[in-house]
Amino acid sequence: MYVAVKGGERAIENAHGLLATVRRGDPSVPELGVDQISEQLTLAVDRVMSEGSLYDRDLAALAIKQARGDLIEAIFLVRAYRTTLARFGTAVPIDTAVMDIRRRISATFKDLPGGQVLGPTFDYTYRLLDQGLAGRATELTPLPIDAQMPAPRGEDSASSPSACGAGLPDGTPAHAAPEVAAFPRVTDLLANDDLIEPSPAPRAPAHDLTREPLSFPASRDVRLQNLARGDEGFLLALGYSTQRGYGRTHPFAGEIRFGEVQVEMFAEEVGFAVPLGRVAVTECQSINQFRGTATKAPRFTRGYGLAFGQGERKAIAMSLVDRALRAQELDEEVKAPAQDQEFVLSHSDNVQATGFVEHLKLPHYVDFQSELGLVRRLRESFTAASRAGGGNEGTAEAAQ
Repeated sequence: MYVAVKGGERAIENAHGLLATVRRGDPSVPELGVDQISEQLTLAVDRVMSEGSLYDRDLAALAIKQARGDLIEAIFLVRAYRTTLARFGTAVPIDTAVMDIRRRISATFKDLPGGQVLGPTFDYTYRLLDQGLAGRATELTPLPIDAQMPAPRGEDSASSPSACGAGLPDGTPAHAAPEVAAFPRVTDLLANDDLIEPSPAPRAPAHDLTREPLSFPASRDVRLQNLARGDEGFLLALGYSTQRGYGRTHPFAGEIRFGEVQVEMFAEEVGFAVPLGRVAVTECQSINQFRGTATKAPRFTRGYGLAFGQGERKAIAMSLVDRALRAQELDEEVKAPAQDQEFVLSHSDNVQATGFVEHLKLPHYVDFQSELGLVRRLRESFTAASRAGGGNEGTAEAAQ
């Protein structure tokens, strides 16, 4: 990653002062607080946490404020802060099957166990500017009980039905087993009938992309780590390309779920996993083309995406690219950009991409003087050849 150069310290200090002034804006306008960003710009905070690889809403909100709303700059700030933190252990894999659901939809089954939970979404809005939000304050009408989100499992409360009437039963344990979960995964329902490939077994220990360099060919756990940290726009474009024929992937959204999951770490001192806290995640499991062999019956294949917070677009795009990158594993022809793991994984990181693109702003005086001298000598040779009557032949020689 390229960093700022030294030189002209007084000018740089003045630039920092101007940046602080511009970031603050009109002093007559109340300053934006970190708590306001965290609570009201939640999707921006979620993206910074995902691509910054650090789950901390307050730090992500602070980075957004410091970066003047530039999310890639905010992601860079969070990544830089993350490198200063001590690492004291590895969490056990989270179990999304027992997620405290806030939103859960499926494009494959209309009526599925637990029902469809619409939750907070733009999907059913008209995409018209709401002039009412331009006021100083917005008063919200309390939602009726049957429109509120389900209460988290394990809380001392009555069953709260979802937006579609799918409530959690009384006394549901906080760590219900997947087979008795109120919201079983659609892919698990298909797997019970062997209609979809089995979920891969966890790899232990998992490769850590933040501590070990990327190498090729990359295993699927490494690819998923890379995509989870990857730029949402880049993944969106690649996912879109697979749907338009560059990779032959047009899946069904088997299930998209958003909610909170428990994070635990195995403590050797006590011999069992202890809870560390809860995080909000969005998971997408796509159901893709079926395949079979001479010895195996056809069945669906999987694509997977996961993001911190409510990041449905990122999770869906990630599942598309994940499936495309499995082409070689599934004996499919690799011919599209989204199927080339070296191309995808080497260019998905927006911090690296920003550094290399924006380094063009840094001084290149010596390089340019070299190029400038070369062009002048070529022009002199061109002019001399033209005067000598060399015509096109002289021009070609000068260019060479």
